[in-house]
Amino acid sequence: MTSLSVVDTELTHALPKIELHAHLTGSISRHCLHQVWQKKKSRDPDLALEDPLVTIPPGKVDFNVKTFFPLFSSYIYHLCDDLQSIIYTTESVLQSFREDNVVYLELRTTPRAIPSNSITEAQYVDVILHCITVSNNINECTHTSTMQTNLILSVDRRNTLEEAYKVIDLAIVRKGKGVVGVDLCGNPEKGDIAIFRPAFERAKEAGLGITLHFAETRASATEDELRELLSWRPDRLGHVIHVNDDLRREIVKRNIGVELCLSCNVHAKLTEGSFEDHHFGWWKESGVGVAICTDDVGIFESPISNEYQLAATHFHLSKVDLKKICESIVDITFANEREKFRLRSIYSNVDWG
Repeated sequence: MTSLSVVDTELTHALPKIELHAHLTGSISRHCLHQVWQKKKSRDPDLALEDPLVTIPPGKVDFNVKTFFPLFSSYIYHLCDDLQSIIYTTESVLQSFREDNVVYLELRTTPRAIPSNSITEAQYVDVILHCITVSNNINECTHTSTMQTNLILSVDRRNTLEEAYKVIDLAIVRKGKGVVGVDLCGNPEKGDIAIFRPAFERAKEAGLGITLHFAETRASATEDELRELLSWRPDRLGHVIHVNDDLRREIVKRNIGVELCLSCNVHAKLTEGSFEDHHFGWWKESGVGVAICTDDVGIFESPISNEYQLAATHFHLSKVDLKKICESIVDITFANEREKFRLRSIYSNVDWG
């Protein structure tokens, strides 16, 4: 039994936490990327890639839509382009969340084919699922939290419909083997998302959970786009920043869970103002499940325990508030009923003081 007293950093670290919006590649720490780079540099002194600690200096978190996405396409994907580095970085990400006392994690990734190393999208997904299976089997004798992880596969907004179907079919085949849902993500200033409707309908019919990046920027927050996304009957929505009152009421009426990422939104200037101005303040009173999330902890350098601390500090959350938030998150996970029972049991055994 964990005893919680005042809401401070010690408490938010000790608190058993659920993470529902974490991108795998964006969750790799700078130190881990540096280790991958060192290994590759030792094998190939002519490696053209710069040291990650130079490309992404520690403490730099002021990435925006223009600088954020190229960081992956022009650098991180090229560094993590073989099975060894994918396994190493995935294990590191899982370990980091476990050490931050995350007890349930839904990790998400866009399936990547890497022709230069003869890796298909299916092989990429399967090696990550293998890492997750190993992680899930870590038992309590390791003296770490018992974290269970599931995988969400993402469709990128730049994909074609054919590519989207491929992602959905990869997820359907692996449903029950660690994949629990699908996501729509990517640069919010790119693509016509309406073309993906039939692909997500297929996912819904197959019983996969659906979460969507929603109104992340003003460019992706037109009335037509948001109405289109809601027509896909999503289970959760990520970011939900630039949403008018009518759509907010619609989301609440449908009881759609939301995934909120304070540090990412503030540092990337996706929201106006600072932490105290974040729309978390509105959603926490809305009645829907609200998941406090990291998004890309490797880029914004704020683990989920710090995200809870930011929310508690800027929105004056009490222990009772934290209890309410944590218990509401269980209901919006894509976990099966057995796992939800485990999570409820964890929270029922916390001494909230």
